Amino acid sequence: MNDKNSAGKTWTSASGIPLKPFYGEDDVPAQHRERLAAGPGEPPFHRGAYPTGYRTKPWRIFQLSGFGKPEDENARIKFLLEQGETGFIMEHDRNTGDHCYNVDHPEVVARREDVGLTGAVMQSVRDIDICMKDLPIETSYAHAGGAVVQHAPFALAGYWTVAKRRGVALDRLPGTGQSDYFLTYLGCVTKQQVPTDVGLRFNADIMEFCDRYLPRWVPVSIAGYNAADTGLNAYQELGALFANAVEYLDEIQRRGTMPIERAARGCGGVSFRMSMDLFEEASKLRAARLMWQQLLAERYAITDAKVANLRIHCVTAGSRMTYQQPLNNIVRGTVMALAGVLGGVQSLGVSGYDEALSIPSEHAHQMSVRIQQILQEETNVTAVTDPLGGSWYVEALTAELVEKAWGFFEEIQAQGGFLASLDSGWLHEKAAENQHREFMAQETGEQVIVGVTAHSDDASPYEVDGFMGVDDAFDVALERLEEVRRTRHEAGAADALRQLERVCRSSDNIMPAMMDALEAEVTLGEIGDVWRDVFGDWATPIQT
Repeated sequence: MNDKNSAGKTWTSASGIPLKPFYGEDDVPAQHRERLAAGPGEPPFHRGAYPTGYRTKPWRIFQLSGFGKPEDENARIKFLLEQGETGFIMEHDRNTGDHCYNVDHPEVVARREDVGLTGAVMQSVRDIDICMKDLPIETSYAHAGGAVVQHAPFALAGYWTVAKRRGVALDRLPGTGQSDYFLTYLGCVTKQQVPTDVGLRFNADIMEFCDRYLPRWVPVSIAGYNAADTGLNAYQELGALFANAVEYLDEIQRRGTMPIERAARGCGGVSFRMSMDLFEEASKLRAARLMWQQLLAERYAITDAKVANLRIHCVTAGSRMTYQQPLNNIVRGTVMALAGVLGGVQSLGVSGYDEALSIPSEHAHQMSVRIQQILQEETNVTAVTDPLGGSWYVEALTAELVEKAWGFFEEIQAQGGFLASLDSGWLHEKAAENQHREFMAQETGEQVIVGVTAHSDDASPYEVDGFMGVDDAFDVALERLEEVRRTRHEAGAADALRQLERVCRSSDNIMPAMMDALEAEVTLGEIGDVWRDVFGDWATPIQT
């Protein structure tokens, strides 16, 4: 049957999978039809993580937040909790955090106006303590920051040190790290990242440390979101994410320091991007749960249902938010959130409608929470688990994504594995190809963006002002950095720093020394200097 309409358009999913005008039972592969005998909460889990779904476990409302000074971020987190957020995410300033620089580093001073725009400036445990003031850390699931690999040891050790000072037992502390490769090694290739193999050591050390001391903490979270926002399509996002997971599991297996089942549990909380192709995005989450169960069973002989049941956080695509007619983004955020809900997400953040202009304003953040609350409380989408299950279209699309994702996974293995595909630039080439293809589709009108490539004759193209943040983040951060240096116990800080360097030059786990360093008020930039002295810099495959 011809798959073109009368205007000659070829219909595909966002990732290029050809779409038929309608689907029947024969379009679902026989092997996948057999899987439908398993209900939600049963292997292979593509039908959902729990039998009762959202009736008994509503998804967590989990918004990314942070800007300016630590007290500014603290106030915004409290605001979101008051509005109904059910977990909180701490965002560190990327100008300092991503590079492990203090604010007096020349690279930061040169762009001082940007400091605090994308998270709060936190250079020592004192700053982290301010950010965490009066937050319900014992009862709220938290993301402590440390989105990128080399920053994670500092952010996590700082959060845990503040918790210890407050008398909270680490073995009772709930939360998650991230420590993601895709953000700075693929998406935003930046200066002075540790080499990829060193990052693997860091993340495996964090996994071991959490296994021993923080059993309720998710040590790393692979962020398919960042891979997708860089340009990878839906099945590439899946394949690359699981290729990353294999690096962790193989490294823990090589070390022999913890049971492989607990390692799989430690990296089995992941994040994906939700974009505008509603059915493909919902199917992607169903495919992800199925693939995780397959990967663990076939590669590692792990059959424990609790371990094989993938835990998924999603964030709606900030890159799909437009600065033209920004109120349209409320609709986009709702559609993308609904895709995640229909796919069975367990934790969700909705991008602010003003994200193309700035970090979210207070009102945009409130709307992001309200979108989720309306979905939870007004639509009845929480009544039935896997409401799309059994749809011939959705099941065929799920099966197709699984097949293509495993194919991309094998392409990565043929490159030498996930880290090798980053080191060589191969993964960057794949993302760039998709970026170019999408750009050309928008240029020719094949891909329509309402208010941008079509329907753009709006009388008020700028309906909202971007959030301005604060203008004193750099100055206050510099004052506080100088105060830490002036008032800390300098000999203790120097000893802790020397001990950290010694551990880095050995094969010991770095996290106990990191905890000591944060307790001794060693600063972010000083820790970054150790990374640079001991490990050197990643040889980026991108020419700038």
